[in-house]
Amino acid sequence: MSFLEHFSVVEDPRKNINVKHDFMDVLFLTVSAVMSGCEGWSDIELFGHHKLEWLRKYRKFTSGIPVDDTIARIVRAIKPSQLNKAFLNWVNEIRESTGQPQIAIDGKTLRHSYQTGDKPSALHSITAWSTDAGLVLAQLKSSGKKNEQAGVLELLDCLDIKGALITADAMSTQKKIVNKIKENKGDYLLSLKGNQAKLNSEVEAWFHKMERDSPERVERLEEVDSGHGRIEIRRYYQLPVTDWISGADQWTGLSSVIKVERERQLKSEGTSSTETQYYISSLGLDIQRVASATRKHWEVENKAHWVLDVVFKEDDSRIRKDDGAENAGVIRRFCLNMARLHPNKASMRQKLKMAALSDDSRSELIFGVS
Repeated sequence: MSFLEHFSVVEDPRKNINVKHDFMDVLFLTVSAVMSGCEGWSDIELFGHHKLEWLRKYRKFTSGIPVDDTIARIVRAIKPSQLNKAFLNWVNEIRESTGQPQIAIDGKTLRHSYQTGDKPSALHSITAWSTDAGLVLAQLKSSGKKNEQAGVLELLDCLDIKGALITADAMSTQKKIVNKIKENKGDYLLSLKGNQAKLNSEVEAWFHKMERDSPERVERLEEVDSGHGRIEIRRYYQLPVTDWISGADQWTGLSSVIKVERERQLKSEGTSSTETQYYISSLGLDIQRVASATRKHWEVENKAHWVLDVVFKEDDSRIRKDDGAENAGVIRRFCLNMARLHPNKASMRQKLKMAALSDDSRSELIFGVS
């Protein structure tokens, strides 16, 4: 089933009176234009006029291409829950995993999506990223960064996380979220910071005690990366949780704690800096697995959020009215996934350029994987 067929769950938000343009035509036009690097409603209209012959290979477009205001009005009016459902159904059909999949969860604020003079109204979305499949699994709107936890809980109920390892930053290190992960039969690896200051201090003290008194019981691993004039050294340490850490029993499934030291050396400046981060996890002692998971978590930033901002220009988008920003975000993630699924080894930027210049390339990116 192609992604277009999954859009059948999305209802046309317009009344049936005087409907000139077919709803699915407008959705297909929008996705195709975004895949080709278009950023706003007028870009989408312009793309449609220039690529109408190609568009009609897949849809009728009986009434031609709608004006930009019509495109905007239709896409803004779609219920985000329905568009997200179509996205989830499509991703779940194409997603393949081996072993224990890892799902990285992270929040992102669209810088220019706020209504004029009201910066707190900017869209804050939560993205779930599959590190093994290299795909965005879901995007949900959060009612602001401070309320990200509620969005994460909703996201965990939308996803099938049975047998998966959930990684997230300190914002999601909450008992309710841990309970939800274990309730849905997943595992977790969550970072600690000031929002759990007492637990963070106790984990730090536990490592200090064990490294001093029983260093042989501390699992250890060191990785070294070099390039671009710098050396990065990552040191991983893992310990089992005992009743020495007070309140550990309040965290469902808590099995181990992790310390990660990241040292960066700049050859040109002759300087170095070190940061230390602590984590809690339901995983047992497996330092290789822990090291891999903490490293791969940053893919959600580098392979999803960074690409959306730099290639799809998401952070610069001026789409803000009604549900336009959220719906446009889901459509960008459709396009990002389709481009990643294509076997061509070109960069994401090159793939969008190819889609803009070549009808055949655009067809391959959109329909190459069904």
